[in-house]
Amino acid sequence: MTVIPRHHAPDSSLAIDGDLFKTLLRRHAAAVVVVTAAGEPPAGFTATSFTSVSLEPPLVSFCLADAASAARAVARAATVAVHVLHRDQETVARTFATRGIDRFATHGAWTPGPDGVPLLDGVLARIICRVARRVRAGDHTIVLATPISGDSHADPAATPLVYHAGEYGRFHAPEASRTP
Repeated sequence: MTVIPRHHAPDSSLAIDGDLFKTLLRRHAAAVVVVTAAGEPPAGFTATSFTSVSLEPPLVSFCLADAASAARAVARAATVAVHVLHRDQETVARTFATRGIDRFATHGAWTPGPDGVPLLDGVLARIICRVARRVRAGDHTIVLATPISGDSHADPAATPLVYHAGEYGRFHAPEASRTP
């Protein structure tokens, strides 16, 4: 794991307070994903921090709180799977965001993939990735990963579940972008 050296870290005395920070970020809409990793038991968590990083080489990233129940499994994982949730999968998002439950038993629909990583069924898109690097940042770890395979929902008009202002919602593609 890489740690950002103290002399390169931003001056926290210049940072905005936590309440304003949360208010501002609630204005940012994001697609909802579930990241899974193999383990005993397997681990998975809901995230809105997933993003593309680079095309050459292909890299994606997501962030995970160091105190999260999935943090230990993700810290050990060489392979993870990122599942972009379909607009009708709010229940899946809530299941993988709930602490103290067996998320995979509650969700039910999954199969083991490469290196035993759990692969959820029925998602909008699935990207299987090799972890390239972990960077500790504040109370989170940023995971950089290289996509090695993936698949997507057969319906090109299918849309993602989004998260905005503390609520799950649905994105509706403009009529012009939908296929007849």
